[in-house]
Amino acid sequence: MKIALIAHDAKKKLMQNFCIAYRGILSKHDVYATGTTGRLIEEVTNLNVKKLLTGHLGGMQQVAAMIEHNEIDLVIFLRDPDNPKSHEPDVNIVIRICDRNNIPLASNLATAELLIKALDRGDYEWREMYK
Repeated sequence: MKIALIAHDAKKKLMQNFCIAYRGILSKHDVYATGTTGRLIEEVTNLNVKKLLTGHLGGMQQVAAMIEHNEIDLVIFLRDPDNPKSHEPDVNIVIRICDRNNIPLASNLATAELLIKALDRGDYEWREMYK
């Protein structure tokens, strides 16, 4: 499975901790991340992360395009809802495209943990029929 990881600045440390905790599961899959988030994840986990552009410099659009082309199976996007970003339309596009294309999306830690555990159980095998 191909997993996209995105984290707003205020959630980057949380994303690092999440990836440390679930490194064993993530290591079995292809992990993509926006630039800075990907670099920070690699630093603490030694996972091989395919890094896209930084989110506000086009990384969000790259993730959206990958979802649109059925190249992403799961998105974990730890958002900071209290501090809107200047690139908020890009943020909303990723959420909208996940909804349109039936891609599981977690926007907080509780949901991220549920989705990653479901991934480990094999609950996303249904995604194979979309490929």
